[in-house]
This record gives sequence, C-alpha cells and structure tokens, in this order.
Amino acid sequence: MASGSTKMDPICLVENRKNQLLVNPKALKILDQISQPLVVVAIVGLYRTGKSYLMNRLAGQNHGFQLGPTVRSETKGIWMWCMPHPFKESSTLVLLDTEGLGNVEKEDSKNDVWIFALAVLLSSTFIYNSVNSINHQALQQLHYVTELTELIRTKSSSSSDKVKDSAQFVSFFPDFIWTVRDFMLELKLDGNSITEDEYLENALKLIPDEGPQIQNFNLPRECIRKFFPKRKCFIFDRPASNKKQLIHLEEMPDNQLDENFQKQSKDFCSYIYTHAKTKTLKEGIAVTGKRLGPLVEAYVNAINSGSVPCLENAVTALAQLENSAAMQKAVDHYSEQMAQRLSLPTDTLQELLEVHTACEREAIAVFMEHSFKDENQVFQKQLLIMIKKMEGDFLLQNEEASDRYCGAELKKLSEPLMTSISEGNFFVPGGHHCYLEARNKFEENYRLIPRKGVKANQVLQNFLQSLAEVEEAILKADQVLTDADKAMAEERTKRQAAEMKQDLLKQKLNEEKQKLEAQERSHKENIDQLKEKFTMERENLLREQEAVLLHILKMHKELLTEGFERKANELYIEILRLQEEIKRIKNDRLFEILRILIEFGLLLAFSQFTFFKCV
Repeated sequence: MASGSTKMDPICLVENRKNQLLVNPKALKILDQISQPLVVVAIVGLYRTGKSYLMNRLAGQNHGFQLGPTVRSETKGIWMWCMPHPFKESSTLVLLDTEGLGNVEKEDSKNDVWIFALAVLLSSTFIYNSVNSINHQALQQLHYVTELTELIRTKSSSSSDKVKDSAQFVSFFPDFIWTVRDFMLELKLDGNSITEDEYLENALKLIPDEGPQIQNFNLPRECIRKFFPKRKCFIFDRPASNKKQLIHLEEMPDNQLDENFQKQSKDFCSYIYTHAKTKTLKEGIAVTGKRLGPLVEAYVNAINSGSVPCLENAVTALAQLENSAAMQKAVDHYSEQMAQRLSLPTDTLQELLEVHTACEREAIAVFMEHSFKDENQVFQKQLLIMIKKMEGDFLLQNEEASDRYCGAELKKLSEPLMTSISEGNFFVPGGHHCYLEARNKFEENYRLIPRKGVKANQVLQNFLQSLAEVEEAILKADQVLTDADKAMAEERTKRQAAEMKQDLLKQKLNEEKQKLEAQERSHKENIDQLKEKFTMERENLLREQEAVLLHILKMHKELLTEGFERKANELYIEILRLQEEIKRIKNDRLFEILRILIEFGLLLAFSQFTFFKCV
C-alpha cells in the first residue's frame, strides 16, 4: 500500500497467543510502506459490546473487522485497518480494533491491561466502548486506566518520579471518547436536558470524602480527568429491535437500521473524520506508518521482557533508525543531484562549487525533513563529513575530466608542431623564429577551446615544459641568431615559464579561496537550517508543556470548586514544577542556539586558519 493511497483488508497487528503478545511481520511491512502521517483511532471495551461493528462503520463498511453471533470473543490481540483518510488527503486513517476486555476464558487478567495500555500508546483518538449507561459499575470496569502509571514510563531514568511522570502523560495521551451502546435513558439531570458531553462530565464528578471506599470510587474518575484533557461522549440507540437482526447486523443495509442509530453513527463518524488528530510524538513529531511499526515493536518487546514500556527509550530507538535513514536519503539526494546537474569538466571551479552549495543545501533540508531528536547533531555532523568527502570526490573527478579533455585536445592541436619538430623543420637558420610562431599559434588555438576546465593551464604548462629541451636545441642550431640574441631568447623563455608558474600559483590560491568561501556559505546554511529546526522543535515542546500546565491549572480550579483542597494543594506543587520546566526550556533554547553558533563558528575558524597557514 504505497503511501497509504490504497484501501486494504484488516490485518492482525499484535497477535495474542496464550497471553503472549507478538507483532505480525506482515502488518509491519504494510506500515513501512506508508510515509503519510497517521490518524490512529483505537477502540477498547468489554468483549461482545459491538466494538468491531462500530469500527466497520468508521471504515464505511458493513464487513471488515470480524463480528460474531455468540458470546465468544471474535477479535484476538489488536487488528489494524489502514485506508485513505476520507477528509485529509495527505493522511492515512488507521483503525485499531482490540480484543475484548474481561473475557472469562482468559488465564491472565494482566493481558487485558497490556492490550489497554497498547491501545493508549498507539492511538491519537482512544474510544472506550460500553453498554447501557455510564454508571459506577461501568467506571469500575474501566479500572485499567488507574494502572497506567504502573505500566508506562515517560522517562528512562529508574529514579523517575511517578507523580511527575504521570503528569507528562497528558502531552502524549490520545483524545478520549466514551461510546455508550444500547442507551435507554433520557439525557436529563435534575429535570433539565443535558448534552452527551455533560452526561459524561457529570459521571466523572468526585465524591468529597477521604474514606478508602470513596477513594476507590473516585480513582478511575480522577485518572480519566487527569490523563485525558480532551473528552467526548456519544450515545447510541439499539441499531435494531429484533434479536435476529442484531445477530446479523453486518448483513443489514443502513435503511433497515434504527433511524436514531443511523443519525448517531453518522454524527460519530463525522466527528472522528473531522476532529481526530494526527498521531504525534513529543515535540509535535508526526507519526507515519514507517514510525508506527518500530514503536509497536519496541512496546511489545518491552512488555514481553517483563519491563515497563518507556516512551523516551522507544522514541530514542526510533530516532536512531529514522536519522540513519534520513542521513542516507540526504546523501543519495546530494549524489544524484550533483551527477545530474554537473557536466564534467566544469568551465571553472566556481561553477562546480555553486552546484555543490545548492545540492548540499537541499540535502540538509532533506535530512531536516526526515530526522528528529538528533541529539548533539550526531547524524547531521556525519552527513556533513560524508558530503565533504563526496565533494572532494567530485572535485577530483572534475580535475581528472579536465586533465583528460585538455590532454586529448592538446594532442590534436600539437600534431603539426610535433611533426615539424620530428622532421627537423626548425633546425635550420631562422628556425627558432619559425618555431616560436608555430608554438604561439598552437597556444592561441588551445586557449580558444571552450570549457577546458580547471586543469587547462596546468596541462599547457606541462606540455611547454616538455618542449624546453627541444627549444633549447633549436635555439642553439639557429645560425642566424647572435649569442646576444640567443641569450635574450633564453631569458625570455625563462621569464615566460616563471610567469606561467606564478599564474598557476595565483590560480591555486584563488581556488582555495573559492573553496573556503563555499565552505563558509555551507556553514551559514547549516547554522540557519539547524536554528530554524531547533527553534521549531522547542516551540512545539513549549506548546506541549504550556498545554499541560493549562490542563493542570483547570483541574486545580475544579478541585478547589468541588471542595478537594488537599488534592488541589498536591496539584499546585506540580503547577510550580511545570512553570519552572517551561522557564528552563526557554533558557535552554537560547543556550543551545549559542552552542551551535560557537561550535560551527570554531569549525569555520579552524578552516580559515588552515587555509592561511597553507598560504
């Protein structure tokens, strides 16, 4: 499925064999082909509550995720369905249907918790599906949410504070939707009509009591309110009143379904298509199929090893893969573009350097686009070293091409001159004058040849030097010239050779200067692009932290209003910590930009020092 452009059938993403989770390699191959950002919608809930049917409606199909007419759960593990997003052309919609929770046939209840945690970790919109109503029993069945702080870590440090860690869940947890199926109640509270969202928020209110029983009552409500700042509720009537019809819902056309259910499911699908956000990592990094696959593997491997999935470790491992691939992609772009745009030999060194500068700028942009979390610019520095080496290879190829071309042209032009020499035509009285005329004509014709390249003068000088002994012999054999004339001719020849040598030295110095100026432009380009990306990443991180702070401030106000002063005070400590963290990020941004400028500035200064030392 190239870039998520073609619809596929559902496939098992995470298999659940005897309570052992296994990633399906075929599903990973499908994800690896999707380079578009993903909108990932996962659904969880008790088994036999109609999760799969609801996800099939999101896919616009009656069939897809498997349904079953019996009490036995049909879905095992986590199943994935990828399709073009119906509203966002540049995105892929990924639906995740999970194994039903609370299956009495399961030997290990911990398995349910990991399925729940994986759905949270992988999705950008998380749907909890239940039946009848949101009451105490329904919330107690959602006890999995209270265990998330034990199952997930944001930082790799073993000394990580769980309270501090769980506060960061807000920045990467998905949006929360509670779908209530077969809803039979009136949406009223104290005699007044309420919305579905108000119904959910009322169900999540805490009871102000410090007793252990009440604390257990409040815990799932607290966790939902704390971890999921964006919450939404949808209620659904029964899709059909006839039991036989309910058993075979996937066979029923829409016009035979309950009218209210049709409207409710249409509103639900429309909301998901419009509001479900792109799955992102920390600092707003969009998750593509190529990125989701390694994340699934990292989380499942951590679970199977008995450790706790750590977001920082998973993202770091993913960054290593992505940055290595981004570096190779940038290298390939540079190499391909240089080969396409250059016609060797170039007329001047500057011509090649200008093409190099443009290709290097594009290569760095390619790297910046596909890389993230390149700590200390390790991969970018490697990229620059590789580009520098390739630039050197192109410079060498350019010199060799110029050398070959000039040598071939020189050989053709010098044939009359060399024939006259070999036949002794210049070893006669007045022969030296004839030789000079022939040689000057040859030089003039050689200089008229276009695009000889950077070795043109060097090749000519080498050729003329090879004729020095011949010219000396011709000069001695010329009986017309006096000794004074011969001395003057010898002096003139030496002066011309010295001038040519001086011209070659000036050319070399000029070329080194051009290389240094090109390197300076490259450094500036690197710094500018690095600063731009770094600033963008820091701004994304600041936005995340400020959003977390706003959410906790809102919770703090709600707790005070509801009379939970002790809990509000505990939250206030977290507010102070977040405010300090935001200040630190702002200061770190300035420091990091300064460090980049100094580091690249030192590299440039070293290059300049080396150049002037050589001069």
